[in-house]
Amino acid sequence: MRDDIDLKYFKKRLKERLEAIIATQERRKKEESPVELDQARVGRLTRMDAMQQQAISHAAARLADLERQRILSALGRMQSGDYGYCVICDEEIAEGRLRFDPSTLTCISCAKEADS
Repeated sequence: MRDDIDLKYFKKRLKERLEAIIATQERRKKEESPVELDQARVGRLTRMDAMQQQAISHAAARLADLERQRILSALGRMQSGDYGYCVICDEEIAEGRLRFDPSTLTCISCAKEADS
């Protein structure tokens, strides 16, 4: 368990972000509707635009779901005492990196290595 970081601060940020994601997902479910196929009511370009917007919405939903999973994982690591340690090399993750993204899994070294 790391004593050099404010776990309460990070837990609060993670829970706030999780609540925002859940609220957005619930709102998105209510707003989703099939694209109208009646050409008399909706023109072809309007339908294509609606389908494109729907695809963008689905992609955003997938990204939000991935973030939700990362947040839940971070909260679980807090409970087990593993929060703030890189899941690859087990070194401490810099506090600045955690402040930028409290759900991050890796230290900067391992993240750079994974990107190359």
